[in-house]
Amino acid sequence: MFTTKGSVKTGNAGKYLIQLCKHFAHKVDVDLADTKGDVAFPMGPCVITAKDDCLIFEGQSHKPEGIKAMKDIIIVHLDKFAWREVPLDYQWEDAQTPN
Repeated sequence: MFTTKGSVKTGNAGKYLIQLCKHFAHKVDVDLADTKGDVAFPMGPCVITAKDDCLIFEGQSHKPEGIKAMKDIIIVHLDKFAWREVPLDYQWEDAQTPN
């Protein structure tokens, strides 16, 4: 299993969590709570969490290509929603766990 944990600093984390989850819900299953969204991307699940000053992304995929695609989707969409804050400073840490 391949994993990624990412974060991006923003003062609008709650707003962007809602925007991202509502947008993704047009194509995939999403479970949105107050500060957390579970997104069922085709390549694997991703949990998005809104903190006071940042968004945190925790994703899983069976293939490294799935992790890359997941990160690309998140970055493209968040950059569009947060255009006033671009460029955003994304921090990612990828790993592979034994099966």
